[in-house]
Amino acid sequence: MTTLDTVSDHPDPEKHPEFYEGVGIKRLMAWFIDNIIIGLLVAVIGLLTLTLAFWIWPIAYLVVGFCYRVITLATGSATWGMRIVGMEFRNRRGDRFNSGDALVHTLGYTVALTFFITQVVNVILIATTAKGQALHDYIVGSVAINATR
Repeated sequence: MTTLDTVSDHPDPEKHPEFYEGVGIKRLMAWFIDNIIIGLLVAVIGLLTLTLAFWIWPIAYLVVGFCYRVITLATGSATWGMRIVGMEFRNRRGDRFNSGDALVHTLGYTVALTFFITQVVNVILIATTAKGQALHDYIVGSVAINATR
């Protein structure tokens, strides 16, 4: 990235709003797409395990979702849902995610997902902040931007 602000190596949302334009709604759409994909993966696993995954659906969903997010974020800095809607994550340095970034971000996301209050805080932050960052994005220093590929 060529444009840096003084707090991180992310584009400045005031000087370059095109990086963040529509990212909040794109995150929501990507979240729905990703959850459909994860649900389908768990359903296939359920069939392959002779319905075992159906009996432990919440655990299977959590494990498959975690693995899905880490793998897709590590290999393209975006989940498949994010790629479909045209966005990607950048780390604190402004680089695309590597496997470590993907693991830490997914861990933060998963912890935030397990508590109702953090989910509410995430939605409010994404909808109201200049960079559209969730709580775990602030903690790990990541930002979601429109894809620059």
